[in-house]
Amino acid sequence: MKNHIVVGASGFLGRRVLQALLQSDSDAVVHVLVSPRERAELASSTAKWPEAERILALTGDLTATDFGMDIDLPKVRNIVHIGPAHRAGRGNTHAHAADTAAVIALAQRCGAMLHHVSSVAVAGDHRGSFDETDLDLGQSFPTRTHRAFFAAEQQIRTSPGLAWRIYRPGIVIGDSETGEIDKIDGPYSFFTALSRLAQLPSPMPIALPNIGSTNIVPVDYVARAVAALVSADGRSKQTFHLVNPKPQPLHEVYAAFATAAGAPSAVVPVPGVRAPLARMGAVPGLRAIRDFTMARFGIPSAAIDRVLVDARLGSTFTRSALRFDRSITVPELSTYAGKIWRYWADDLDPARLRRVSGPDGFRGRVVLMTGASSGIGLASSHALARRGATVLMVARGAEDLDAAVAAIRADGGDSHGYVCDITDPEAVAMLVKTVLNDHGRVDYLVNNAGRSIRRSVISSTERMHDFERTMAVNYFGAVRLVLALLPSMRERGFGHVVNISSIGVQTKAPLFSAYVASKSALDAFATIAAAENLDAGITFTSIRMPLVRTPMIAPTAAYSSLPVDSPESAAERVVRALVDRPDRIDTPVGTVADYVGLLAPDLKRFVLHQVYKAFPESSAAKGGGGKAPEVQAQPRTETKSMTQTLLAPLMALPTPGVGFTRRVPGLYW
Repeated sequence: MKNHIVVGASGFLGRRVLQALLQSDSDAVVHVLVSPRERAELASSTAKWPEAERILALTGDLTATDFGMDIDLPKVRNIVHIGPAHRAGRGNTHAHAADTAAVIALAQRCGAMLHHVSSVAVAGDHRGSFDETDLDLGQSFPTRTHRAFFAAEQQIRTSPGLAWRIYRPGIVIGDSETGEIDKIDGPYSFFTALSRLAQLPSPMPIALPNIGSTNIVPVDYVARAVAALVSADGRSKQTFHLVNPKPQPLHEVYAAFATAAGAPSAVVPVPGVRAPLARMGAVPGLRAIRDFTMARFGIPSAAIDRVLVDARLGSTFTRSALRFDRSITVPELSTYAGKIWRYWADDLDPARLRRVSGPDGFRGRVVLMTGASSGIGLASSHALARRGATVLMVARGAEDLDAAVAAIRADGGDSHGYVCDITDPEAVAMLVKTVLNDHGRVDYLVNNAGRSIRRSVISSTERMHDFERTMAVNYFGAVRLVLALLPSMRERGFGHVVNISSIGVQTKAPLFSAYVASKSALDAFATIAAAENLDAGITFTSIRMPLVRTPMIAPTAAYSSLPVDSPESAAERVVRALVDRPDRIDTPVGTVADYVGLLAPDLKRFVLHQVYKAFPESSAAKGGGGKAPEVQAQPRTETKSMTQTLLAPLMALPTPGVGFTRRVPGLYW
């Protein structure tokens, strides 16, 4: 029977080594040095282990006198040390050095052999052969973590009278059987970017920079290998490389995980990229650009340095020592990459809480919808409720709102009505306070409430209130809600705002100066707010909505000859905005108007003037007396004018067309 002390069992690798030690010797007793805080965590994490009764906690502190223990140290043959960099995933050199010095003293006090779990990071940027007998070959260290591992080995090797063995695992990832891992580090840093590539057609080849190789091993292999080598008789002052016998080019690693993710796996290596990347990292301004670009894909700036292993790692001693147990071998990455990916996607992906695809994808999500009692707001509320969302419906009129809420509930949806005038600051403050108290959070805000005025500028010279009223609803009301909800969204690290803008922002349609100006202001606000809150997980979408048959446009008879979307079609755009969270959703007409304004502004101005002359304002808009006729919104008829026939395909593309155009830069259809 061999008894052990394990230092660093609180981390993921440490727990696995602890369990492997217990499983490798049914008589072994393992003492685990833990802080008072870690003691409860250890008991909780090992409670269901069959071997739990052979775990004895030693509550203490490595850096304190007598290691913070008021009892005699147990008699053990081995002390297994998993250093701070493995436990915390960071290379605090000072903490690592202090931890290592203390565990050396503990081993000397107990008269035990120190088994130190290091890393192949000690090889730094060395290129060429790096064997188990090597340490200082003049290499440099790209990160503090690399240097911390190197310095710890030097401490151990130069300690007089100390018996030691050192174990250098490669880049440790999750369990090859279950995929389990506890944190995002190393190769996992690239998984967010890989998940985005999964949106591309899988046969598409990917150009991948040829920046080197790595050496990846699963945690279960490392734990079993360490346990077997710790338990084996042998000499002191031996080092073992727990690595993949063959280097793994990064493009092969990419292909394995891309296949698991459903992303394009065919790779076209691009040579000559690594040196320019290194030079960019050495120039402060260029480094910031490089790091920002990587961050946009969810990749930490130091991720590449942490996964690259340039050295050819020899493992002769390890293979010889483990030759009698053929079950302890490194599996091929391709055989377990799928399990690694699935565990990350289900349990670690930062975006997993934002996934809302599927017929029930909004289950448990809270959506606040303004202007919810009619038109786009009502149709969108129904669509979201059918997908499982809790819809908080906001409108001014209590009677219509109550009817809308009742209709959704009658269909089995979860809806709640809140009467509020969003132009009233006190009412908005009370609304937000109430909904947060009732529901705890708002995941999505849809600023749909709007006011439209169709009147020329010359007819508005005595009507400044038209502009003020329009801005009060379309801009200030929407902004007021965003500002009120933003703190709670930032606290949770997630929130998405959809602003129902207008195609008029792009076309600059005559007679709508007040309306278009208010929507343009909201778009500009959202663009800036999105940039400022990028790292807080708050995103914004502007839907430049085409004409939709709602009560707001009913009084304008001129629209009868134009293609007009149904509220249900508009609701599909709203749902897409909440699912995909793009910066904006446009229409072909809007995009054409943008580019014509950019490339031929005089032509655009001439065309808009002709539109102004062709669709004159009403006598009521000119101030000629009388009220605009009350016109109820009518369902679209089957008879279409020539204008409708020509323009309809440009107002909204069918789904396959949208899927294609999303991959074209500059198109947001």
